[in-house]
Amino acid sequence: MNVDPNNTIMLPVSDGRIVPLRIEINKRARRLILRLDEKRAEAVAVAPSARHIKEAVAFAQARISWLADALARLPEPVHVKDGSEIPLRGSACQITSSGPGRKPVLEAGPPARLRLPGDPDTIGRRALRYFKTAARHDLERCVSTHCDRLGLQAHKVSIKDTRSRWGSCSSAGKLSFSWRLIMAPEDVLDYVAAHESAHLIEMNHSPAFWSIVETCRPDWRPARDWLRRHGASLHAVQLG
Repeated sequence: MNVDPNNTIMLPVSDGRIVPLRIEINKRARRLILRLDEKRAEAVAVAPSARHIKEAVAFAQARISWLADALARLPEPVHVKDGSEIPLRGSACQITSSGPGRKPVLEAGPPARLRLPGDPDTIGRRALRYFKTAARHDLERCVSTHCDRLGLQAHKVSIKDTRSRWGSCSSAGKLSFSWRLIMAPEDVLDYVAAHESAHLIEMNHSPAFWSIVETCRPDWRPARDWLRRHGASLHAVQLG
């Protein structure tokens, strides 16, 4: 099996389309996993070891039409520039480089306006810093609230740009979240914070785990469904 230096191969579809497939090796994987990388607009096949690469490719080829259709449904990338509107806490927010001083200023809307004074050509980087800071603030507050409810010590959170998960909890109790959650409605961000806080007690998705989530967020299902329906649109936003 020939794999290019980026661990990506191009799989042809019978109708002429091409599906980029990235091969990843994860020794912790117990089985072959197939998913979409919405940010890169490519399919990903995860194999437990290099010995399983051929099986992983065959696994993807057996589902090639579904993969091609799913990739075709992904929203077009949104490259943020001066004047662009992107969601912030679930509502439209215009990003602008105009305004006095140097500090960011968020003005109420609708639509809200985030003023990031400075060079218009680098507004994407300034917006990314603002969104990451806002995400950390909101997530730390939500995690603290849920940990208090569960009788746990509040944990420090880290902010990343993960592609396959909105949040994670390590075996050491380290909580990580995608900064993109700050673009989702506040109840959605809070649900993910509750979900990962529950993993501090149950490192699985057993009925006991979901019972803990429900203690924190009795109405968690609509938030999870929102992410399933709209998560791709959050990954389409390109900042930095």
